[in-house]
Amino acid sequence: MKGTTTVARYLLVFLLPGWFGHSAWAQAGRSLRVGLQVPYVDQISELAANRKVKQALQAVLDLEPETLKDHILLNEIPAPPFKEKARGEKYAQMLRSAGADSVWTDEAGNVLALRKGAGGKKTVALDAHLDTVFPEETDVKVRISGDTLKAPGIGDDTRGLAVVLAVLKAMNKAGIHTDHHLLFVATVGEEGLGDLSGVKHLFGPRGTRIDSHIAVDGVSVGTIVNGAVGSLRYRVTFRGPGGHSFGAFGLANPHNALARTIYHFTGTADAYTKTGEKTTYNIGVIGGGTSVNTIPFESWMEVDLRSENPDRLRRMDELFREAVARGLAEENGMKRMGENLTAEVAKVGDRPGGHLAENAPLVQRAAASAAHLGAVPRLTMGSTNTNLPLSLGIPSVTIGGGGKSGNAHALNEWWVNDKGHLAIQNALLILLAEAGVR
Repeated sequence: MKGTTTVARYLLVFLLPGWFGHSAWAQAGRSLRVGLQVPYVDQISELAANRKVKQALQAVLDLEPETLKDHILLNEIPAPPFKEKARGEKYAQMLRSAGADSVWTDEAGNVLALRKGAGGKKTVALDAHLDTVFPEETDVKVRISGDTLKAPGIGDDTRGLAVVLAVLKAMNKAGIHTDHHLLFVATVGEEGLGDLSGVKHLFGPRGTRIDSHIAVDGVSVGTIVNGAVGSLRYRVTFRGPGGHSFGAFGLANPHNALARTIYHFTGTADAYTKTGEKTTYNIGVIGGGTSVNTIPFESWMEVDLRSENPDRLRRMDELFREAVARGLAEENGMKRMGENLTAEVAKVGDRPGGHLAENAPLVQRAAASAAHLGAVPRLTMGSTNTNLPLSLGIPSVTIGGGGKSGNAHALNEWWVNDKGHLAIQNALLILLAEAGVR
Protein backbone atom coordinates (compact mmCIF):
# COMPACT_ATOMS: atom_id res chain seq x y z
CA MET A 1 0.00 0.00 0.00
CA LYS A 2 2.82 2.41 0.88
CA GLY A 3 4.46 1.70 -2.49
CA THR A 4 1.24 2.56 -4.31
CA THR A 5 0.95 5.80 -2.36
CA THR A 6 4.53 6.73 -3.21
CA VAL A 7 3.99 6.15 -6.94
CA ALA A 8 0.79 8.18 -6.82
CA ARG A 9 2.65 11.03 -5.16
CA TYR A 10 5.37 10.87 -7.75
CA LEU A 11 2.81 11.13 -10.53
CA LEU A 12 1.05 13.98 -8.76
CA VAL A 13 4.14 16.10 -8.23
CA PHE A 14 6.35 15.42 -11.19
CA LEU A 15 4.25 14.26 -14.11
CA LEU A 16 1.62 16.97 -13.94
CA PRO A 17 1.11 18.61 -17.35
CA GLY A 18 3.10 21.80 -17.74
CA TRP A 19 5.66 20.99 -15.03
CA PHE A 20 8.32 22.65 -17.15
CA GLY A 21 5.97 25.28 -18.56
CA HIS A 22 7.78 28.29 -17.06
CA SER A 23 11.17 26.74 -16.49
CA ALA A 24 13.99 28.66 -18.10
CA TRP A 25 16.18 25.60 -17.67
CA ALA A 26 13.82 23.12 -19.35
CA GLN A 27 15.67 23.25 -22.65
CA ALA A 28 18.81 22.11 -20.86
CA GLY A 29 17.04 18.83 -20.10
CA ARG A 30 16.48 19.31 -16.38
CA SER A 31 14.66 16.36 -14.82
CA LEU A 32 13.81 15.01 -11.40
CA ARG A 33 14.49 11.44 -10.35
CA VAL A 34 12.15 9.28 -8.28
CA GLY A 35 14.82 8.54 -5.69
CA LEU A 36 15.25 12.23 -4.97
CA GLN A 37 11.57 13.10 -4.95
CA VAL A 38 9.75 10.58 -2.81
CA PRO A 39 11.30 11.44 0.59
CA TYR A 40 10.27 15.08 0.26
CA VAL A 41 6.76 14.27 -0.89
CA ASP A 42 6.42 11.96 2.12
CA GLN A 43 7.92 14.58 4.41
CA ILE A 44 5.34 17.20 3.43
CA SER A 45 2.46 14.71 3.76
CA GLU A 46 3.60 13.63 7.21
CA LEU A 47 4.19 17.22 8.26
CA ALA A 48 0.70 18.28 7.18
CA ALA A 49 -0.75 15.40 9.24
CA ASN A 50 1.05 16.52 12.41
CA ARG A 51 -1.51 17.61 15.01
CA LYS A 52 0.00 21.01 15.75
CA VAL A 53 0.73 21.71 12.09
CA LYS A 54 -2.91 20.94 11.29
CA GLN A 55 -3.86 23.48 13.94
CA ALA A 56 -1.55 26.04 12.34
CA LEU A 57 -3.00 25.37 8.88
CA GLN A 58 -6.47 25.94 10.31
CA ALA A 59 -5.26 29.07 12.09
CA VAL A 60 -4.26 30.48 8.70
CA LEU A 61 -7.90 30.20 7.64
CA ASP A 62 -9.19 31.63 10.92
CA LEU A 63 -6.82 34.59 10.58
CA GLU A 64 -7.97 35.54 7.07
CA PRO A 65 -9.98 38.64 8.13
CA GLU A 66 -7.05 39.83 10.26
CA THR A 67 -4.55 39.13 7.48
CA LEU A 68 -6.62 41.23 5.09
CA LYS A 69 -6.67 44.13 7.57
CA ASP A 70 -2.89 43.86 7.96
CA HIS A 71 -2.51 43.87 4.19
CA ILE A 72 -4.54 47.07 3.79
CA LEU A 73 -2.93 48.83 6.76
CA LEU A 74 0.60 48.20 5.48
CA ASN A 75 -0.22 49.18 1.92
CA GLU A 76 -1.42 52.61 3.02
CA ILE A 77 2.04 53.45 4.43
CA PRO A 78 4.18 54.74 1.51
CA ALA A 79 7.47 52.88 1.12
CA PRO A 80 9.52 53.80 -1.96
CA PRO A 81 13.11 52.54 -2.12
CA PHE A 82 15.31 54.35 0.43
CA LYS A 83 12.20 55.62 2.29
CA GLU A 84 10.81 52.47 3.89
CA LYS A 85 11.33 53.62 7.49
CA ALA A 86 7.69 54.38 8.40
CA ARG A 87 6.39 51.09 7.02
CA GLY A 88 9.29 49.25 8.64
CA GLU A 89 8.53 50.74 12.07
CA LYS A 90 4.90 49.70 11.83
CA TYR A 91 5.85 46.21 10.65
CA ALA A 92 8.23 45.82 13.59
CA GLN A 93 5.34 46.62 15.95
CA MET A 94 3.16 44.04 14.23
CA LEU A 95 5.86 41.36 14.52
CA ARG A 96 6.22 42.07 18.24
CA SER A 97 2.46 41.82 18.70
CA ALA A 98 2.49 38.53 16.77
CA GLY A 99 4.76 37.03 19.43
CA ALA A 100 8.29 37.05 18.01
CA ASP A 101 11.03 36.37 20.57
CA SER A 102 12.94 39.48 19.53
CA VAL A 103 12.52 42.17 16.87
CA TRP A 104 15.08 44.65 15.60
CA THR A 105 15.98 46.87 12.65
CA ASP A 106 19.46 46.50 11.16
CA GLU A 107 21.76 49.17 9.73
CA ALA A 108 20.23 48.89 6.25
CA GLY A 109 16.68 49.30 7.53
CA ASN A 110 15.65 45.65 7.30
CA VAL A 111 13.19 44.56 9.98
CA LEU A 112 13.99 41.17 11.54
CA ALA A 113 12.07 39.01 13.99
CA LEU A 114 13.62 35.93 15.57
CA ARG A 115 11.65 32.89 16.67
CA LYS A 116 14.10 30.63 18.47
CA GLY A 117 14.43 26.95 17.70
CA ALA A 118 15.16 24.23 20.24
CA GLY A 119 18.47 23.24 18.67
CA GLY A 120 19.43 26.48 17.00
CA LYS A 121 22.14 25.00 14.80
CA LYS A 122 20.69 26.65 11.69
CA THR A 123 18.57 29.66 10.80
CA VAL A 124 15.82 29.60 8.17
CA ALA A 125 14.52 32.95 6.90
CA LEU A 126 11.12 33.88 5.47
CA ASP A 127 11.35 37.22 3.70
CA ALA A 128 9.22 39.80 1.87
CA HIS A 129 10.30 43.25 0.77
CA LEU A 130 9.06 46.50 2.31
CA ASP A 131 9.54 48.78 -0.68
CA THR A 132 7.36 49.49 -3.70
CA VAL A 133 8.28 51.25 -6.95
CA PHE A 134 6.06 54.27 -6.31
CA PRO A 135 7.24 57.76 -5.26
CA GLU A 136 6.45 58.95 -1.74
CA GLU A 137 3.64 61.28 -2.85
CA THR A 138 1.70 58.48 -4.60
CA ASP A 139 -1.82 57.91 -3.31
CA VAL A 140 -1.64 54.40 -1.86
CA LYS A 141 -5.02 54.32 -0.16
CA VAL A 142 -6.73 51.00 -0.80
CA ARG A 143 -10.04 51.14 -2.64
CA ILE A 144 -12.30 48.12 -2.38
CA SER A 145 -14.49 47.24 -5.32
CA GLY A 146 -16.45 44.06 -4.67
CA ASP A 147 -13.81 41.44 -3.90
CA THR A 148 -10.96 43.47 -5.39
CA LEU A 149 -8.41 45.60 -3.56
CA LYS A 150 -7.06 48.40 -5.74
CA ALA A 151 -3.93 50.40 -4.86
CA PRO A 152 -0.34 50.85 -5.99
CA GLY A 153 1.80 48.14 -4.37
CA ILE A 154 -1.14 46.03 -3.19
CA GLY A 155 0.31 42.92 -4.79
CA ASP A 156 4.03 43.68 -5.11
CA ASP A 157 4.97 43.17 -2.38
CA THR A 158 2.62 44.26 0.38
CA ARG A 159 0.88 40.92 0.04
CA GLY A 160 4.20 39.23 0.81
CA LEU A 161 4.52 41.17 4.07
CA ALA A 162 1.03 40.07 5.10
CA VAL A 163 1.93 36.44 4.33
CA VAL A 164 5.11 36.49 6.44
CA LEU A 165 3.23 38.00 9.37
CA ALA A 166 0.37 35.50 9.06
CA VAL A 167 2.79 32.54 9.14
CA LEU A 168 4.29 33.79 12.42
CA LYS A 169 0.83 34.31 13.93
CA ALA A 170 -0.38 30.85 12.88
CA MET A 171 2.68 29.13 14.35
CA ASN A 172 2.25 30.89 17.67
CA LYS A 173 -1.46 30.14 17.82
CA ALA A 174 -0.71 26.43 17.30
CA GLY A 175 2.24 26.41 19.72
CA ILE A 176 4.63 24.90 17.18
CA HIS A 177 8.28 24.50 18.20
CA THR A 178 11.04 24.01 15.63
CA ASP A 179 14.50 22.48 15.70
CA HIS A 180 16.16 25.46 14.01
CA HIS A 181 15.79 29.20 14.46
CA LEU A 182 13.31 31.04 12.26
CA LEU A 183 13.92 34.57 11.04
CA PHE A 184 10.98 36.60 9.74
CA VAL A 185 12.34 39.43 7.60
CA ALA A 186 11.07 42.55 5.84
CA THR A 187 13.81 43.81 3.53
CA VAL A 188 14.44 47.24 2.05
CA GLY A 189 15.68 48.15 -1.41
CA GLU A 190 14.38 45.28 -3.53
CA GLU A 191 12.90 47.46 -6.24
CA GLY A 192 14.58 49.59 -8.90
CA LEU A 193 17.67 51.48 -7.84
CA GLY A 194 17.35 49.92 -4.40
CA ASP A 195 19.47 47.25 -6.08
CA LEU A 196 18.74 44.54 -3.50
CA SER A 197 20.41 46.66 -0.82
CA GLY A 198 18.44 44.94 1.94
CA VAL A 199 19.46 41.37 1.17
CA LYS A 200 22.97 42.49 0.22
CA HIS A 201 23.33 43.73 3.81
CA LEU A 202 21.45 40.77 5.24
CA PHE A 203 23.89 38.31 3.67
CA GLY A 204 26.92 40.57 3.99
CA PRO A 205 29.70 40.53 6.59
CA ARG A 206 27.64 42.65 9.03
CA GLY A 207 24.43 40.70 8.47
CA THR A 208 22.82 37.76 10.24
CA ARG A 209 23.78 34.17 9.52
CA ILE A 210 21.10 32.54 7.37
CA ASP A 211 21.39 28.93 6.21
CA SER A 212 18.23 28.75 4.10
CA HIS A 213 16.11 31.54 2.63
CA ILE A 214 12.54 31.74 1.33
CA ALA A 215 11.29 34.94 -0.28
CA VAL A 216 7.62 35.75 -0.87
CA ASP A 217 7.01 37.77 -4.04
CA GLY A 218 4.42 37.48 -6.81
CA VAL A 219 1.24 35.50 -6.21
CA SER A 220 1.24 32.03 -7.82
CA VAL A 221 1.33 29.17 -5.31
CA GLY A 222 2.86 26.78 -7.83
CA THR A 223 5.64 29.03 -9.13
CA ILE A 224 9.05 28.39 -7.59
CA VAL A 225 11.89 30.73 -8.53
CA ASN A 226 15.07 28.68 -8.22
CA GLY A 227 17.11 30.53 -10.83
CA ALA A 228 18.20 34.16 -10.56
CA VAL A 229 18.33 36.40 -13.61
CA GLY A 230 21.43 38.57 -13.31
CA SER A 231 21.27 42.24 -14.23
CA LEU A 232 23.50 45.27 -14.63
CA ARG A 233 22.20 48.83 -14.64
CA TYR A 234 24.08 51.91 -15.75
CA ARG A 235 23.65 55.66 -15.80
CA VAL A 236 25.75 57.01 -18.67
CA THR A 237 26.43 60.75 -18.82
CA PHE A 238 28.02 62.60 -21.76
CA ARG A 239 29.32 66.06 -20.89
CA GLY A 240 30.62 68.99 -22.92
CA PRO A 241 30.97 72.80 -22.79
CA GLY A 242 27.50 73.54 -24.20
CA GLY A 243 26.62 76.81 -25.89
CA HIS A 244 24.32 78.73 -28.22
CA SER A 245 22.86 76.63 -31.00
CA PHE A 246 23.92 79.19 -33.64
CA GLY A 247 26.79 81.11 -32.09
CA ALA A 248 28.60 78.03 -30.80
CA PHE A 249 27.66 75.73 -33.66
CA GLY A 250 30.40 73.18 -34.20
CA LEU A 251 30.79 72.19 -30.57
CA ALA A 252 30.44 68.48 -29.86
CA ASN A 253 26.88 67.73 -28.79
CA PRO A 254 26.25 65.30 -25.89
CA HIS A 255 22.82 64.42 -27.28
CA ASN A 256 24.39 63.34 -30.54
CA ALA A 257 26.87 61.11 -28.71
CA LEU A 258 24.02 59.58 -26.74
CA ALA A 259 22.02 58.95 -29.91
CA ARG A 260 25.00 57.36 -31.65
CA THR A 261 25.61 55.13 -28.64
CA ILE A 262 22.03 53.93 -28.62
CA TYR A 263 22.15 53.31 -32.37
CA HIS A 264 25.31 51.21 -32.20
CA PHE A 265 24.33 49.34 -29.04
CA THR A 266 20.82 48.38 -30.08
CA GLY A 267 22.14 47.12 -33.41
CA THR A 268 24.74 44.79 -31.92
CA ALA A 269 22.57 43.84 -28.95
CA ASP A 270 19.66 42.92 -31.19
CA ALA A 271 21.82 40.55 -33.20
CA TYR A 272 23.37 39.00 -30.08
CA THR A 273 20.11 38.40 -28.25
CA LYS A 274 18.29 36.67 -31.12
CA THR A 275 19.85 33.34 -30.15
CA GLY A 276 20.96 31.64 -26.94
CA GLU A 277 19.60 31.89 -23.42
CA LYS A 278 17.29 34.82 -22.85
CA THR A 279 19.19 38.08 -22.64
CA THR A 280 17.57 41.52 -22.69
CA TYR A 281 18.42 45.20 -22.87
CA ASN A 282 16.44 48.38 -22.28
CA ILE A 283 17.12 52.11 -22.50
CA GLY A 284 14.71 53.11 -19.76
CA VAL A 285 15.28 56.82 -19.01
CA ILE A 286 16.87 59.67 -21.00
CA GLY A 287 17.50 63.25 -19.90
CA GLY A 288 19.51 66.44 -20.40
CA GLY A 289 19.45 69.77 -22.20
CA THR A 290 18.12 73.20 -21.22
CA SER A 291 16.35 74.67 -24.27
CA VAL A 292 15.71 74.09 -27.96
CA ASN A 293 18.31 76.69 -28.96
CA THR A 294 21.06 75.54 -26.61
CA ILE A 295 23.71 72.93 -27.30
CA PRO A 296 23.38 70.81 -24.15
CA PHE A 297 26.24 70.53 -21.71
CA GLU A 298 24.96 67.15 -20.51
CA SER A 299 23.02 64.18 -21.81
CA TRP A 300 22.32 61.01 -19.86
CA MET A 301 20.48 57.71 -19.98
CA GLU A 302 19.77 54.75 -17.70
CA VAL A 303 20.20 51.29 -19.13
CA ASP A 304 19.13 47.84 -17.93
CA LEU A 305 20.90 44.65 -19.07
CA ARG A 306 19.71 41.17 -18.03
CA SER A 307 20.49 37.56 -18.77
CA GLU A 308 19.81 34.06 -17.52
CA ASN A 309 23.47 33.28 -18.24
CA PRO A 310 26.28 35.16 -16.44
CA ASP A 311 28.63 34.81 -19.44
CA ARG A 312 26.06 36.31 -21.77
CA LEU A 313 25.48 39.18 -19.35
CA ARG A 314 29.21 39.87 -19.35
CA ARG A 315 29.18 39.92 -23.16
CA MET A 316 26.26 42.36 -23.18
CA ASP A 317 28.25 44.53 -20.80
CA GLU A 318 31.15 44.51 -23.28
CA LEU A 319 28.88 45.38 -26.20
CA PHE A 320 27.39 48.26 -24.26
CA ARG A 321 30.74 49.73 -23.25
CA GLU A 322 32.03 49.37 -26.82
CA ALA A 323 28.98 51.32 -28.06
CA VAL A 324 29.59 54.12 -25.54
CA ALA A 325 33.20 54.44 -26.65
CA ARG A 326 32.20 54.40 -30.30
CA GLY A 327 29.44 56.99 -29.90
CA LEU A 328 31.77 59.29 -27.97
CA ALA A 329 34.59 58.96 -30.50
CA GLU A 330 32.35 59.59 -33.49
CA GLU A 331 30.83 62.77 -32.06
CA ASN A 332 34.22 64.09 -30.95
CA GLY A 333 35.55 63.30 -34.43
CA MET A 334 32.86 65.51 -36.01
CA LYS A 335 33.28 68.62 -33.85
CA ARG A 336 34.59 71.76 -35.54
CA MET A 337 35.62 73.63 -32.42
CA GLY A 338 35.94 73.41 -28.66
CA GLU A 339 36.70 70.67 -26.18
CA ASN A 340 36.03 66.99 -26.53
CA LEU A 341 33.05 65.44 -24.82
CA THR A 342 33.61 63.10 -21.89
CA ALA A 343 31.57 60.05 -20.90
CA GLU A 344 30.95 58.72 -17.40
CA VAL A 345 29.60 55.19 -17.07
CA ALA A 346 28.27 54.76 -13.53
CA LYS A 347 26.99 51.40 -12.37
CA VAL A 348 23.73 51.94 -10.48
CA GLY A 349 22.61 48.33 -10.23
CA ASP A 350 24.24 44.93 -9.99
CA ARG A 351 22.06 41.91 -9.29
CA PRO A 352 24.11 38.74 -9.36
CA GLY A 353 22.74 35.56 -10.90
CA GLY A 354 22.65 32.04 -9.50
CA HIS A 355 20.84 28.73 -9.60
CA LEU A 356 19.64 26.18 -7.07
CA ALA A 357 19.47 22.65 -8.47
CA GLU A 358 16.02 21.15 -8.80
CA ASN A 359 17.06 18.20 -6.64
CA ALA A 360 18.09 20.49 -3.78
CA PRO A 361 16.06 19.83 -0.63
CA LEU A 362 14.56 23.33 -0.55
CA VAL A 363 13.34 23.13 -4.15
CA GLN A 364 12.00 19.62 -3.58
CA ARG A 365 10.14 20.71 -0.44
CA ALA A 366 8.67 23.73 -2.19
CA ALA A 367 7.47 21.57 -5.10
CA ALA A 368 6.04 18.88 -2.79
CA SER A 369 4.23 21.48 -0.69
CA ALA A 370 2.68 23.21 -3.70
CA ALA A 371 1.47 19.87 -5.08
CA HIS A 372 0.10 18.84 -1.67
CA LEU A 373 -2.07 21.97 -1.74
CA GLY A 374 -3.33 21.21 -5.24
CA ALA A 375 -1.13 23.56 -7.27
CA VAL A 376 1.02 22.67 -10.29
CA PRO A 377 4.68 23.25 -9.31
CA ARG A 378 6.65 25.19 -11.91
CA LEU A 379 10.33 26.06 -11.80
CA THR A 380 11.27 29.43 -13.24
CA MET A 381 13.83 32.22 -13.13
CA GLY A 382 13.37 35.75 -11.89
CA SER A 383 14.99 38.83 -10.41
CA THR A 384 14.07 38.83 -6.72
CA ASN A 385 15.67 38.80 -3.28
CA THR A 386 16.63 35.21 -4.06
CA ASN A 387 19.37 36.50 -6.40
CA LEU A 388 21.74 37.38 -3.60
CA PRO A 389 21.76 34.17 -1.53
CA LEU A 390 21.88 32.04 -4.68
CA SER A 391 24.95 33.95 -5.87
CA LEU A 392 26.60 33.02 -2.55
CA GLY A 393 25.64 29.35 -2.76
CA ILE A 394 22.99 29.64 -0.02
CA PRO A 395 19.76 27.71 -0.73
CA SER A 396 16.95 30.10 -1.62
CA VAL A 397 13.66 30.12 -3.52
CA THR A 398 10.99 32.71 -4.14
CA ILE A 399 7.37 31.61 -3.80
CA GLY A 400 4.09 33.40 -4.43
CA GLY A 401 1.93 35.17 -1.86
CA GLY A 402 -1.38 33.88 -3.19
CA GLY A 403 -4.58 35.29 -4.58
CA LYS A 404 -4.72 36.92 -7.98
CA SER A 405 -3.25 40.25 -9.01
CA GLY A 406 -2.53 42.41 -12.00
CA ASN A 407 -0.95 45.66 -13.23
CA ALA A 408 2.09 45.35 -10.98
CA HIS A 409 4.18 48.55 -10.88
CA ALA A 410 1.19 50.53 -12.20
CA LEU A 411 -1.12 52.96 -10.42
CA ASN A 412 -4.09 50.68 -11.13
CA GLU A 413 -2.56 47.61 -9.48
CA TRP A 414 -5.11 45.21 -8.00
CA TRP A 415 -5.33 42.07 -5.87
CA VAL A 416 -8.14 39.58 -5.20
CA ASN A 417 -8.16 37.14 -2.29
CA ASP A 418 -8.86 34.08 -4.44
CA LYS A 419 -7.88 31.20 -2.13
CA GLY A 420 -5.04 33.35 -0.85
CA HIS A 421 -4.80 31.22 2.29
CA LEU A 422 -3.18 28.44 0.21
CA ALA A 423 -0.05 30.54 -0.28
CA ILE A 424 0.23 31.20 3.45
CA GLN A 425 -0.17 27.48 4.16
CA ASN A 426 2.42 26.79 1.46
CA ALA A 427 4.95 29.14 3.05
CA LEU A 428 4.22 27.59 6.44
CA LEU A 429 4.80 24.02 5.24
CA ILE A 430 8.01 24.83 3.40
CA LEU A 431 9.35 26.79 6.38
CA LEU A 432 8.57 23.97 8.81
CA ALA A 433 10.00 21.34 6.48
CA GLU A 434 13.27 23.30 6.41
CA ALA A 435 13.33 24.03 10.14
CA GLY A 436 12.02 20.72 11.53
CA VAL A 437 9.08 20.42 13.93
CA ARG A 438 9.54 19.25 17.52
